[in-house]
Order: sequence, then C-alpha cells, then structure tokens
Amino acid sequence: MKGGMERLGRYTYRWGETCFPLGADSLALGRFCTLKSGDAVLDLGCGAGLLLLLCKERERSVSLLGVEIEPRAAELARENLAENGLEGEILTADLRTCALPRADLVVSNPPWYAKGAGKEGGPGRMELCALPELCATAGRALSHRGRFTLVHDPKRLAELMSALCREGLEPKRLQFCRHSPEKEPYAVLLEAVKGGRPGLAVLPDHL
Repeated sequence: MKGGMERLGRYTYRWGETCFPLGADSLALGRFCTLKSGDAVLDLGCGAGLLLLLCKERERSVSLLGVEIEPRAAELARENLAENGLEGEILTADLRTCALPRADLVVSNPPWYAKGAGKEGGPGRMELCALPELCATAGRALSHRGRFTLVHDPKRLAELMSALCREGLEPKRLQFCRHSPEKEPYAVLLEAVKGGRPGLAVLPDHL
C-alpha cells in the first residue's frame, strides 16, 4: 500500500493511497481552529485522522470523533489513534445521514471542487457532498455557541459564507493562506459560531 508517515509532535501520522498526505492546508487549519479544554471535537471527512491528531497535540483534554465514508481511510484513522495510545471513535459512514452526538468544535478539510467544475486533482478532490450539505451537517452536530472551522477554496468564499449563514453559523474569524505575499491565496480558513452575533475578524495572512 502506498502512503507515508510523519511525526506530529508527540504523535505519528500514517496515511495510505486513499488519503491525502499531510499538507500545508491541514496544518494551517490545525493551528487556526479555536480549541478549549474538554472540547468534543468532530472531524467531518476525517480521512486517516490527521486533524484529530493535530487537535489532540494542541489540547490533550479534548475528545475525538471522526466520520469517514471510505472504509480503508477510516480504518487507518482507527489505527493512528490506537498506535498513538489515544481514545476516540471513527465512524465509517456518510456524514450527511449518520447520527452524530453534540460537538463543541467541528473541523473539516473537505474536497474543494464541485462536480463538473473541470478542476484537476483527481476524484479525491471532487466533492462527495455539496458545500451546503457539509454546513448543514456541522450545524446539526454543533451545540449552541459551538464552532465550525474549515479550510476551503478561496474562490468559493461567497458560496461558503452563504451556506454557513443559512444554517445559523455566523462567520467570526477568517484568514487567507498564501505561499508568499505576492501570490494569490491558495486556501481560506474560516471559523463560524452557531448562534453567534455578527462581526467578522479578518486575520493577517498565513504565510
């Protein structure tokens, strides 16, 4: 099986051919999300569990739950938790229809390209569920004042904000990711709060 291994502070992350390797966008999201002591963290489309490990590295007291539709990726996520001595649950399920417990923080690094968009990157880059469905699932799982933090295509920012607001998820923090100051953003990080008041903080670019 093709794949690789990386060290994430205290933890080891292994991935296979059904998962994307560790990337700058996931690392940026792991640093950007607001984590609080005792948070119940839910990763929608968790792959091999990278974001769960990044959250646990930052805050040891959080609990971990991931949802992944691809069976081998879900099994790798379970193995990554077990090999690092971590407790958590990985559901092999369609995030749009499965029952989910309440979460304080929902994170996601979903495929960015809508079906028929003509983008490159292979089938793993194409949406299995539409952006409104992803936001609806996050809204369904979050407790009041819970946070939904994700990384996405900056060209779809208007669509993303619209989908969030329809679910009562108020955008509160935004940060563009650039490879260098003169380059266009390659990703946007956005955190929304369920039932939050209007008011968006735009952070300095992540370089």
